[in-house]
Amino acid sequence: MDCFYAAIEERDNPELRGKPVGVGGSSRRGVLTTANYEARKFGCHSAMPVFMALEKCPELLIVPTRFDVYKRDSARIREVFSRFASLIEPLSLDEAFLDVTHNPEPGTIIASRIRQQIREDTGLTASAGIAPNKLIAKIASDWKKPDGQFCVSPADTAAFMKELPLRKIPGVGGKMAEKLSAMGMETCGQYRALDRFEWVRRLGGYGAELHDRCWGRDERPVNPDSPRKSLSIENTFSENLHGIPMLEREMKVMLDELEEKLTSRHTDRQVRSLVVKLKFSDFRRTTAERANPELNREIFSELLTEVESRSEGKPARLLGVGVRFHDVPDEEQMELF
Repeated sequence: MDCFYAAIEERDNPELRGKPVGVGGSSRRGVLTTANYEARKFGCHSAMPVFMALEKCPELLIVPTRFDVYKRDSARIREVFSRFASLIEPLSLDEAFLDVTHNPEPGTIIASRIRQQIREDTGLTASAGIAPNKLIAKIASDWKKPDGQFCVSPADTAAFMKELPLRKIPGVGGKMAEKLSAMGMETCGQYRALDRFEWVRRLGGYGAELHDRCWGRDERPVNPDSPRKSLSIENTFSENLHGIPMLEREMKVMLDELEEKLTSRHTDRQVRSLVVKLKFSDFRRTTAERANPELNREIFSELLTEVESRSEGKPARLLGVGVRFHDVPDEEQMELF
């Protein structure tokens, strides 16, 4: 979907149309959940602190989130998908993979019909990527945003990927992109010029996985029951917090919530590791992680002490706690927070 939350707010309040809009952030210390395209022209984006977004765009209109409405529209969109595909793998409220290989119509026609039906049923626009696998479909879905679609045929896959920046590949985060850039690697073509054995030597199993992705290879099926990779809770404080005692009090409440979600929604999942994150007043961010098969509060306290020791005297503005689940391969782990 195109700026899903912001698009819903504009649909429900036409006075917002054509103006820069950010959704989320109950105060200047909060963060944006999303920003519409007018706001993005000023450099505003999701996860940006509200005060920073307002500095970039003083005319930005901040709208509170309404997740009940977003979930309702997401369900309506999911119902549209079900008319065209039996295999649907949701990624979030506004994104999903569809396997349409058993539909007799060409993928481009199916995508166009789905987008038209979504517009008629919800008043919202959607963009689509049509490709031989999930990796390329994900990348292609951003190619003609907003309200467009882009098709990459099997014959065009290698050429399409050659000039693609490595940062565009899902799973290549900022730190990995910087590491690859330091090696002189900016594009998929540069990366695949070295054989996979050399990348195994440099980066281990992930190096080989990335080599396949740079050629556009992806054998993952569309999986309607794709498991969640992690679970986390985070809190941006209304005032910066100093020291372990204050952070411990906040963490206790957050761990209660994390434990409740684990026991009520994820009893069938095995915890692999525990993670604590802090963001300081200067916006530096640091995390600590330790392998452990259960939610152990003593270990969370030790991890909190570890990350707080890196504060350089700065107070904390955000705390996050979470778990990674065991049954997800390392190369598929996404950033927890």
